[in-house]
Amino acid sequence: MAQNAVYLPDEFLAQMRQAMPEHLSFDEFIAACQRPLRRSIRVNTLKISVDDFLQLVAPYGWQLTPVPWCAEGFWIERDDEDALPLGSTAEHLSGLFYIQEASSMLPVAALFADGEMPQRVMDVAAAPGSKTTQIAARMGNTGAILANEFSASRVKVLHANISRNGISNVSLTHFDGRVFGPALPEMFDAILLDAPCSGEGVVRKDADALKNWSVTSNLEIAATQRELIDSAFHALKPGGTLVYSTCTLNRDENEAICHWLQRQYPDAVEFLPLGELFPQANQALTAEGFLHVFPQIYDCEGFFVARLRKTAAIAPMPAPTYKVGNFPFTPLKPKDAAQVVTAAAQVGLHWGDELHLWQRDKELWLFPAQIEPLIGKVRFSRIGIRLAETYNKGYRWQHEAVIALAGLNNPLAFALTLAEAEEWYRGRDIYPQNPPTRDEVIVTFQGQPLGLAKKIGSRLKNSYPRELVRDGRLFAGNA
Repeated sequence: MAQNAVYLPDEFLAQMRQAMPEHLSFDEFIAACQRPLRRSIRVNTLKISVDDFLQLVAPYGWQLTPVPWCAEGFWIERDDEDALPLGSTAEHLSGLFYIQEASSMLPVAALFADGEMPQRVMDVAAAPGSKTTQIAARMGNTGAILANEFSASRVKVLHANISRNGISNVSLTHFDGRVFGPALPEMFDAILLDAPCSGEGVVRKDADALKNWSVTSNLEIAATQRELIDSAFHALKPGGTLVYSTCTLNRDENEAICHWLQRQYPDAVEFLPLGELFPQANQALTAEGFLHVFPQIYDCEGFFVARLRKTAAIAPMPAPTYKVGNFPFTPLKPKDAAQVVTAAAQVGLHWGDELHLWQRDKELWLFPAQIEPLIGKVRFSRIGIRLAETYNKGYRWQHEAVIALAGLNNPLAFALTLAEAEEWYRGRDIYPQNPPTRDEVIVTFQGQPLGLAKKIGSRLKNSYPRELVRDGRLFAGNA
């Protein structure tokens, strides 16, 4: 795979030479920056086990090398350089895997390093969703995740990835991350702050990543990072875990930020060493126990990961002055909720006690129970998943609910052929040779639900959301 020469400013190289530990070769650093980035994927265990996924894709001849710090992660090589893009494969479209850079799997691995399962987690800068979906998989769709994204244009992509992966425990907000300390003091068991940064570690993916690089810019970014980590630390419960990460390499945006936080709260910040996170972690370990991953160490993007514990409560920040406004949802009454549960079960949609039914006008939603204490404290872009719309004859079940709740052994399942599944993703109606006997079915491919379809005569009416419809080359034929 050809790649343009990576631009590395002289001042940046001087800074890296000074920052790099003695046991690492600076020449190997330069060489690693010039090599194309290895592609990697993460199996979505909410939908399929790793073993079943490997068996499913075995005929494709993909060469999958395990990522040491993520049991679900693999570097992927394919013999055919002109092969179908990974994002257009059947397995990606149905949410069986996520295309994610290997080093970006490290922060979530660190978040769950002690084996405990948090009930309420925040991802402060979540789009496009790689880490949010990884957290959801680790939590098994239990508890609740607040996924925040400051960039309005990226919130739509974040939601699309959450929906494709069959996730039900995520709620979305659209704020500057500095709001959460004042608005949600000590409300979260665990927080991931993958902070905006200068991106020095991504040059293998973007040859011009450092085109506008400067020390002054890095220091300006670091000032914002200090404000973000301070806010996140205030939102963290005593005893909770904060993971701070970046995809940059300089110490001003990495180690210095963590030391600054510890100076601010010397009796409340504990650094938790990551040397035992995976074999060979010590190759990237700093004196504090952080992981400072230069690209030549594991042949991936440059990354920094620090894990901190909040050992004591701290004084709150001034309360926010904004008004949240009236909340347009109301909890469904038990009798009405029971009717919805019964109707949903008839189409094979099931959920547990961790999701509660709420209503807005004719819309029915499932809210994660663990997110409900935050209602009235911040404005949400979206809470949980939209289950259905009511009408005089019953319910119109929504696509995202089908993907998240239909499961693998649905009584309404109707398997599509490869060609029919491709037509489904193109937004076209299906004309099966042997139409189903039911008037409403959940169409599947490779056992995975693709959506809800109504039988009209000999065709199945396509309900795939228009904004998700694909064109161009899809997965028919050799992947």
